[in-house]
Amino acid sequence: MATLASPAAAEPLVTIRDVSKRFPARLGRGHAVEAIQALHHVNCDIAARELVSFLGPSGCGKTTLLKMLAGLVRPDGGEILVVGKPVREPRRDLCMVFQSFGLLPWRTVEANVEFPLQLDGVGVKQRRELARPLIEMVGLAGFERHFPHELSGGMQQRVGIARALIRKPLVILMDEPFAALDAQTREVLQEDFIGICQAVDTTVVLVTHSIEEALVMSNRIMVFTPRPGTIERVIAEPLGEARKAPGVRGTPAFAHWRQEIHGILRSGNDSNRNASGRR
Repeated sequence: MATLASPAAAEPLVTIRDVSKRFPARLGRGHAVEAIQALHHVNCDIAARELVSFLGPSGCGKTTLLKMLAGLVRPDGGEILVVGKPVREPRRDLCMVFQSFGLLPWRTVEANVEFPLQLDGVGVKQRRELARPLIEMVGLAGFERHFPHELSGGMQQRVGIARALIRKPLVILMDEPFAALDAQTREVLQEDFIGICQAVDTTVVLVTHSIEEALVMSNRIMVFTPRPGTIERVIAEPLGEARKAPGVRGTPAFAHWRQEIHGILRSGNDSNRNASGRR
């Protein structure tokens, strides 16, 4: 059975060093909004071709950290490096996949997937040549000329994944990408996405609230404390290669790790409530 472990020793693709973020107090609709310490001294490394999950309770700063990785938010302290270079603004080789599908409703599947390359000034012929294999890879061959309103939620998210892949990013950043889908569609898409990642040889950072999703998809799970968020535990390869096998959710190992991680999260929430009560 897998054991708790520290980050991989390989040269990291992403380095997060002592990152903190505080949102200052402000006025909102006539009343004061308290300052929030979202993240506190977060440290981790992510190796190339890893799929790493940020797992934790609501409000613990997971999405804030993901936005920092994307260059959309600046940390107050510490630094984030990708291939040794500080992330200070959005980069073309770091692509986001959001919970909301974010497709342009007036553009077809093909045109939505091509859109980042159109922004880059790539010609129509080359865009099509690059988009078609990705559309097929995500299981949407034959739907190239369909519009978003003609697709199911799962199909729309597949378009979003293909669009994120078209620039051949170093890292795909995913913020609860399957949360809006029904349970059956979510499980199928989770399993399919693992195969897609292997095919395109990319690195993924996934924000999730779901223990089951983290177990099925991740090489490593970073378990966050309640706010202010920091990484309490790193769980490396809890299921190993078995996570890719059909029926893994019914195995004793899956049940063991689900209960183990649930206990870690529950302990953190209880400690946070007790600390709040003492203040």
